[in-house]
Amino acid sequence: MALVHFHTAKIVKMTEILLISMLIIAISLALLSVKVIFRRNGEFASQHIHDSEAMRERGIGCVIEQDREERTNGRRLKTKFEEKENKM
Repeated sequence: MALVHFHTAKIVKMTEILLISMLIIAISLALLSVKVIFRRNGEFASQHIHDSEAMRERGIGCVIEQDREERTNGRRLKTKFEEKENKM
């Protein structure tokens, strides 16, 4: 009889934790979407480096765009090993 009570208590505790977790996730999503919901034309800011004005001012660019530019110009970046071989 005590064993059944122990398992029931575990299930109740797991259910409480699950419900609390779901509540925390729901509150987080609601807070994250406040700007999108309450602003006209609300949208999340872009997380890409090339869209950041501060990064452009510092001269930091997206490595994917730099790679694409190098490939279209016909140049290939040399590795450190290749640079060492050329110096010898």
